[in-house]
Amino acid sequence: MPKQFKVNNPATGELIAEVKVNSEEEIKQSLKNGHDSFEKWSKINAHERSRLLRNWSHIIQENKEQIAELMTLENGKPLKESLGEVDYATSYIDWYAEEAKRIYGRTIPAATETKRIVISKQPIGLVAAITPWNFPAAMMTRKAAPALAAGCTFIVKPAEDTPLTTIKLIELAHEVGIPTDVVQYVIGDGKEVGDLFTNSEYVRKITFTGSTPVGKSLIKNSADTVKHVTMELGGHAPLIIAEDADLEFAVSQTIISKFRNAGQTCVCTNRIIVHENVVEEFSKKLTEKVKKLKVGNGLEKDTQIGPIINEKGYDKIVSQIHDALDKGAEALVGNQYNANKEQGYFFVYPTVLKNVNLNMMIMQEETFGPVAPIISFKEIDEAIEIANSTPYGLAAYFFTNDYRTGTYLHDHLDFGIVGWNDGAPSAAHVPFGGLKESGLGREGGTEGIEPYLETKYLSIGNV
Repeated sequence: MPKQFKVNNPATGELIAEVKVNSEEEIKQSLKNGHDSFEKWSKINAHERSRLLRNWSHIIQENKEQIAELMTLENGKPLKESLGEVDYATSYIDWYAEEAKRIYGRTIPAATETKRIVISKQPIGLVAAITPWNFPAAMMTRKAAPALAAGCTFIVKPAEDTPLTTIKLIELAHEVGIPTDVVQYVIGDGKEVGDLFTNSEYVRKITFTGSTPVGKSLIKNSADTVKHVTMELGGHAPLIIAEDADLEFAVSQTIISKFRNAGQTCVCTNRIIVHENVVEEFSKKLTEKVKKLKVGNGLEKDTQIGPIINEKGYDKIVSQIHDALDKGAEALVGNQYNANKEQGYFFVYPTVLKNVNLNMMIMQEETFGPVAPIISFKEIDEAIEIANSTPYGLAAYFFTNDYRTGTYLHDHLDFGIVGWNDGAPSAAHVPFGGLKESGLGREGGTEGIEPYLETKYLSIGNV
């Protein structure tokens, strides 16, 4: 393992910082420290934990502009999106600051007069998190906030491409009084740190956001010590346009869903499935809007589409576009690139593809880029079949003003998150998570704190 990770600006290739990589011994010591601090932290009353979380949220907001600029430098997303992510990140802290005070038990009527039955909740223990590069603030707080609120201690390994935002947020947590061993970060190679997390006797829960293959590996490796796991994994989101949809509105929402963070989100629209009677009109309207999107450095004013995070991501996107074109697709806009592998920056211009078919890679694999493939359908069941034809089930979207069509689509789409005339359904107060190979468990909402709690049953005799 290298002694340092270089963090580069994906818009320019410029070196931003070098971050020290933790040794195996240091990581093991951090895990022990987190384990040892659990007993004291878990005994702190919920109102005090809530206060500390509120203070953490407040200080993040005080440093909002600095954090957003740092995020754009290491991630590439437009500054406006980074500012929005800071708000999104603190919304999770705010929500779970309140949920900390609402961890309830219950009593159950016994089957005999001489017993009393009490159910209580208690924190799991040390939680180890692995977070992705595309939302370096929000994906960390979405895990840390419920863990800390529940009384767990927390350690996170941020993505190698974007560690700086996480480091800053955790430094601010310490600044407001959350003990250093209660919330920690470690820097290292994903596979090596993942193995240390899953093999550790101190870790009681693994929470991960990232690819399905890595998630499967973490689940397998956690089995030997029977760790709790929460997995938010890959997606391949369909977006269905019914014949009666408001096309202007549907196009605006498609832009939001498809092109946020240059298409590099797990809930981005990946497959646009349009009724044959409106596919030409929809394609024309979408293309007109996409042509106006400004590509550039995220720190530049009015930039809407930033760079691709790295060469690996760029190569995947380009290969999917070329595969589609080779198999008969037509690029209505895009199929343009600005990349320099030597300098280390990679831009893909927003691309709309028509005449797409199911034999193309882009319809079978998650793209993670600013490419919108359009395929048509005749009957609604055909659209549902296309939408459900992958092992993934994270997010799906559909546009219709007919309540019968809408309820039918909701009932038959196998996805954990569904947007009906809504291209941006994510929020701190709702349960986020997928079906099938898109994950296990939920993050956000009242459901999001449950994975950090154990249920204990007490039977009292001779009452």
